[in-house]
Amino acid sequence: MAQLKYCDKHNQVGFLLKPTESTGYTEIVDFLRRSKLRYALTHNPPIYDSLIKQFWQTATARTLADGTQQLNATIDTIEHTITEESVRRQLQLADASGIHMLQNEEIFEGLQNIGYVNDRTFTFWKSHFTPQWRFLIHHILHCLSSKSGGWDQFGSNIAIALICLSTGRDFNFSKLIFDGMISNLKSKSKFLMYPRFLQMILNVQTENKNLFVPVSLTKKIFGNMKRGFQGIHRPLLPVMLTIDAGQPQPSADPTPSQSVPATSSSHEQITQPPPSVTHSVQPPPQPSSVQPASITTPTQPVQTTSPPPSLYHT
Repeated sequence: MAQLKYCDKHNQVGFLLKPTESTGYTEIVDFLRRSKLRYALTHNPPIYDSLIKQFWQTATARTLADGTQQLNATIDTIEHTITEESVRRQLQLADASGIHMLQNEEIFEGLQNIGYVNDRTFTFWKSHFTPQWRFLIHHILHCLSSKSGGWDQFGSNIAIALICLSTGRDFNFSKLIFDGMISNLKSKSKFLMYPRFLQMILNVQTENKNLFVPVSLTKKIFGNMKRGFQGIHRPLLPVMLTIDAGQPQPSADPTPSQSVPATSSSHEQITQPPPSVTHSVQPPPQPSSVQPASITTPTQPVQTTSPPPSLYHT
């Protein structure tokens, strides 16, 4: 088996602070800070490099009699299991009742309502949105999705997530994340997916104490999201501006050290800070082109299960 590599722009740590550079982004930053995604976006625990590598080197998928899927992996001779429910619980997503599919016409209409003009294909482009919406999409793609490249484009699953967030509906991000892990097992471009989330879900130390350090988004994101944009500002939809937004409003800027890690009685808890050892990030695999998919039957529902992650880079 070829040596699996990290993708340094995948599963990044989000940036939800408001420095002076964030002028014009207050609405979207406040929205994400109030949302159920905040913990998954910003929590940054010590990540054991050996945990991530052992997990993906030994992981197998299993379907139980009731249809539930599991990922089983052996880490330091101990077997560990991940399910969609454990993703939901440990990432504090609370989205068991969330949807994961919409009718084709609802997708096109939902994107049009937030300013996206599409050609009725199921490949969508981040660069076609205004800066605040780019900021939101950027966080979904780089922090939450299973993608490892092609960062300007996204498919129907991310489009549905975006529409749900913009209209106050609950999207099943746990399913998106877990399905991405399942797809990674059989992918020809398999890589060390979701290092931050695997550490959060399993919450174990390994015998090898070397750490993997994920890439964090910085205040540069605000300027980057404005590049090439010359259009009219597109505000967030009214439902996104409500004070509650399903979560208590924070009183301070989020930082990784302020997050409270999820707990699980089935795994060893990290009680002492591990040694400060930096693991260098391997470059992502070589990119390949991705072709947009054309719509064929507009009235049929679109499933959010997507093909293995693309390695196309922009």
